Order: sequence, then structure tokens, then C-alpha cells
Amino acid sequence: MELLADDFLLENEMAKTLFHKYAKEMPIIDFHCHLNPNEIYENKNYANITKIWLNEGTYGDHYKWRLMRANGVAEELITGDGDDYDKFMAWAATIEKALGNPLYEWTHLELRRFFHINETFNTKTAPEIWKKANALLQTDDFKPRNLIKNSNVKAVCTTDDPADDLHFHKLIAEDEESNGFKTLPALRPDKLLHIELPTYREYMAKLGSIAGVEIKNFADIEKAMRKQFEFFTSMGGALSDHSLEVFHFAEATKAEVDAIIAKALNNGQLNQHEINQYVTALLVLLMKLNNEFDWTMQFHINSTRNLNKPMFEKIGADTGYDMMGTQPDIVDSMQKLYTKACTEGFIPKTIFYSLNQNDWLQLATLMQSFQGGTVQRLQLGAGWWFNDTAEYMDKQLTVFAQQSLLPNFVGMLTDSRSFLSYPRHEYFRRVLCNFFGRLVERGRIPNDEAYLGQVVQDIAYNNAHDCFGFFK
Repeated sequence: MELLADDFLLENEMAKTLFHKYAKEMPIIDFHCHLNPNEIYENKNYANITKIWLNEGTYGDHYKWRLMRANGVAEELITGDGDDYDKFMAWAATIEKALGNPLYEWTHLELRRFFHINETFNTKTAPEIWKKANALLQTDDFKPRNLIKNSNVKAVCTTDDPADDLHFHKLIAEDEESNGFKTLPALRPDKLLHIELPTYREYMAKLGSIAGVEIKNFADIEKAMRKQFEFFTSMGGALSDHSLEVFHFAEATKAEVDAIIAKALNNGQLNQHEINQYVTALLVLLMKLNNEFDWTMQFHINSTRNLNKPMFEKIGADTGYDMMGTQPDIVDSMQKLYTKACTEGFIPKTIFYSLNQNDWLQLATLMQSFQGGTVQRLQLGAGWWFNDTAEYMDKQLTVFAQQSLLPNFVGMLTDSRSFLSYPRHEYFRRVLCNFFGRLVERGRIPNDEAYLGQVVQDIAYNNAHDCFGFFK
């Protein structure tokens, strides 16, 4: 079969019909990504394809960087100050070796869908592709806002610290009608969770300052976070996101939590049990606030980050030195958290993601124990990060379908720092349509085009539209 032919990943006639007739043209709600609102606001053309595809300093696509390192590329041509053309050629040489890797398919999809370049990308074709792509990148269609709009995206949720003043969101909102899409904040309180870090005291002062609360104890944190939930809601926010690399549920009294906070604010050394108690208390509070404000709470769990300590110290986090986490009892702690929330009546709408597939069945069966009150209150999130492959997307759909109600799924997100990542939604939709087509072919679900067409359209767009309420 031709590379990325019209029917790639579509293995039967129903799959082809569902994709081409129903899923392909649906709009996109990108409810979790790492795009920079500053770049959306400034709306500048990129100097060349390396800048938008690979890196701007140490900010860029660490998915690609991992492969380049595996191909022996010097760091100077990855996150360093090497020549942009040389970096591009190093990526071309890497892609030649990336057969079977989703980045091989995504790279070619991006060239086709954005640049209308259909050649196979390799070191022979790269020089001409460099010229074609760079010429197009200087046109209006390749400014960030048009890249989003022309991808049929209706809403983008960036990832924002609760102490952020959302300055660029305010400015972008003034142009929302002409942009053709919403740029909305999603709250990510990582710095609030990490009480063990030496930066905690400084961060709490910053959070308190923006919220107008002097933070000395847990009640002050609650006041500050409530104000920030109100602020983010006023800016269109309706989701939070929480990274739990490890999590051990440990309850504490109010006095115990206040003592832990006081100790941290005075630069005291916390033991692991104290950290667990603080994180547990904070997550309980955040669940209450998410539920009260009718937000959707996302948990990204069981990753292990920044393994290469010398490179972390040199170029920082999110640079490609991470792996799947292996905490075997993390879902047990999530169960205790949700049991407490259930007992006290504040379970928020939730999406669970785990890098470790061993957690998927546990999470899917956990969520079924706490459903109710609204359609699919709890969901198993799309294949995340290292699970962003056709095979693992299919596995996630299988687990969701077999343990819950897949037609209620809110679908795909990019989780990306790149304005060229929207073909990932096409990729997911092809996998989704093939999943249902395969069930039809095996006689396991009805051979009903209209019914299944509505289901794939719901998963592609409608469910996210209805769940998050961005367009009220």
C-alpha cells in the first residue's frame, strides 16, 4: 500500500465509510496541550521548519529529540545552538530509521496536511522539502492562529499555573471572533503540589500575592485556590490537570497539615509521610473545588521524569529524559482518594491517564465504581505520551469499551507543544473508525452506518463539546 494512502489504518469498508463520511471533517477541541499562549498572541511566522518542528532553544518536541539521540545526533543539533539546516537534516536521517514509530507517520502527515508535500521524507528529499516548507512558513497561513484555525480547531486549552495572571489569554480573547477559535486556560498546580522543593516558599508567596491572600496555613491555601478557580472560570476555564508521578494516600488532621505547611515555609526538611499527607489533603481540596465549579479534573499518573540528572541540570525538564512509571499501588491510592470523595459527596468529572498500561484496567474498573449524576462522570483518557500509537490507542478503546460506555468518550487531545500536531486527531479518528469497523466485520455490533457514524462524530467532537461547556 502507498505510504499514508487515503485509507491507511482503515482495514475494511465500514471503517473507511465511518472515517471519510463521518469523522474526517469534524471540528477539534484540543482540551489538553502545552502550546504557549504568548506565541498564539504574538502570531509570528517561524523563521524555518526547524523552529516550528524541532526546537526553539530547549523548548520544543522532546518526542523527536529522544529519537535523534538514539540515532547518535549530537546535542548541539537537538537542543543546542547548531545550525537549523543541520538540525533538519539530522531529523531527516533519524526518520529514515524510524520505521514503525508513530513519529514516522506523524512527520509525513504534517508534511502532507500543512505543506501539501507528498514526498517521502529522507536525507535525499530533505533539501528540497526544506526550501518548499520554509517558503510556505513565511505566508499568513502559517502564522500560529491560522495553523489552529485552518486545522478546524474550535477550542485550545493551554496548561497554566494557578499563579498565572493569564495576561495573554485576555489579549487573545479580544480577537476571538476573528481567530475563529477559543484559547482557554486549564489549571495545572504542579508547583503547589511539590511542597518538598526548595522553591515552595517562594511559590506560595507568588500565589498568595496574585490571589490577595497571605498563605500561612491550609485554610489560606483554600482561600487562594478558590479565588484562582473563580478567576480561571471567568476566563473560560473548565479543566484542571494534575501530574502524579507517584502518589501515596495518607490522611492527616487539619493541625497536622498546618504544621507541615509551616515547616515547609520555614525551610524545614519534610519526611516522605509528611509529603504524602500534604499532597493527599491538597488533592482532596482540589477535587472539592473542581466539583463545586463543575470543572473536569484530569489525572496524569505513573510517569518517571528527568532520569538523566546531568542533562536535567544542564537543560532542564521536558527535554526527553522520561519513562513509564512503575508504582504498582498507585491506583490503590487513587481508589482511597475517590472513596473519600464519594463518602463526602464531591466526586468531580474526571479523566484518568496513566503511562503504565498495567493501570488501565484498574482505572477503568475503579471509575465504574463511582459513576453517576451525569453522563460518564469518570473516563479513561486517550493513550498518553508513549502510548500515542495506533496499537495502544486501539488497546485503550478496547479497555474503555469493555468496561464502560465508549460512545460517551471525550476522545483525543494533542498534549503537544507544536502548532503542527493536529494531524494526531486524524490519526486517532482513523484508529477509532477501524475499531468499530472491525467489530462490525466480526458481527459483534450492528452493521448500521448512520448509528455508528453518529457515535464516531460524538467521540471526535460532540462529547467534548457537551462535557466541557466551552460554548455556553
